Amino acid sequence: MMSSLRPDLTTKIYPYTEEPLDHFDLLPDSLLLLVFNKIGDVKALGRCCVVSKRFHTLVPQVENVVVRVDCVISDDDATSASGASDKSRGPFSSLVRLVFGGIVKPIQALGQFLGPKRSSSSSSALSVGNNVDGDDDLEHGGGVTHHSPTQVLKNFEEIRSLKIELPSGELGIEDDVLLKWKADFGSTLDNCVMLGASSVIHPENFTSSESNYNGVCGTGNGIGVGIGNDDNGSIPESFYTNGGLKLRVVWTISSLIAASARHYLLQPIIAEHKTLDSLVLTDADRQGVLCMNKEQLEELRVKPLSASSASKRTLVPALNMKLWYAPFLELPNGTVLKGATLVAIRPSEQSTQKEVSDGSWVSSAFEEPYGTAARMLVKRRTYCLEMNSF
Repeated sequence: MMSSLRPDLTTKIYPYTEEPLDHFDLLPDSLLLLVFNKIGDVKALGRCCVVSKRFHTLVPQVENVVVRVDCVISDDDATSASGASDKSRGPFSSLVRLVFGGIVKPIQALGQFLGPKRSSSSSSALSVGNNVDGDDDLEHGGGVTHHSPTQVLKNFEEIRSLKIELPSGELGIEDDVLLKWKADFGSTLDNCVMLGASSVIHPENFTSSESNYNGVCGTGNGIGVGIGNDDNGSIPESFYTNGGLKLRVVWTISSLIAASARHYLLQPIIAEHKTLDSLVLTDADRQGVLCMNKEQLEELRVKPLSASSASKRTLVPALNMKLWYAPFLELPNGTVLKGATLVAIRPSEQSTQKEVSDGSWVSSAFEEPYGTAARMLVKRRTYCLEMNSF
């Protein structure tokens, strides 16, 4: 009787197998954070969040974050949406098309991207896409969801270095035209450098016949390039009569407008993330770069910016500018810049404290080979200009 009630223990016994060792569990949190900081990309970090609870806890502690803007989202029909995504490339001869087509519309879209989330009636917005399965931030219903940087960064608690990359530059330009700018801001503009050229001839496209036709007489070693038989660094008279000066003014104003718009729209991010030491807002075309260091970020938090009454951008103060020009500039790698122009800009109130002709901050503003171009241009004759606040 007793034996019949005894359970059959053989059916309850299983062979012991040791669970596989998870090597990530052996790594300290500090080492994982080093890896996450090297990753940087916010979408890649979002994927790391869903790997494990431990990763989900560590990712918000990342200090170096990169946010890459994917696209412009439009509520219009597919035809208008695809048309809006094309980059405007109107000729520089049309000032209206350059300024209004190349600047205003992208700035409006940038405002919708970086500003507070608007209702569904808004026409377009730049956004960061996310299609990671299981992400808590994904809306139910599947597909790709889009968020503003403020939403994407809300869970990061200790960001020290932030880089935001737009899909393209604000200024619609032709393919062979060079236009680059770099600006530093605190509560207002600290300095800005603009480098432009009406066309760029790369070594593989440069022929001896073209050299003779255009009067290029350089050695190719980056020391200097002449025009015809007389090049003493002076701007030729034709520069003033054929619209060359007007075009450079348009480039300069356009760059300042783009920079001040970017600065204005970064306010909510700067206010929310008190730990920021460095902030860079650039674009995939490497057309413009806005930089803010720790002191400049703190200055903006303490001293509110002055906004332009005409549009959503920071008011540009009265400026002193210095301009350098070369009809042809041959770089050491053989590239030739036609109508090469460098403009160094500082607020008028800083002119007595920081000399604009100091080439250190000017030549270091651009990556090579354009840093070399800047260093070559500052050796030429300097022309001074002034501009009122706008």
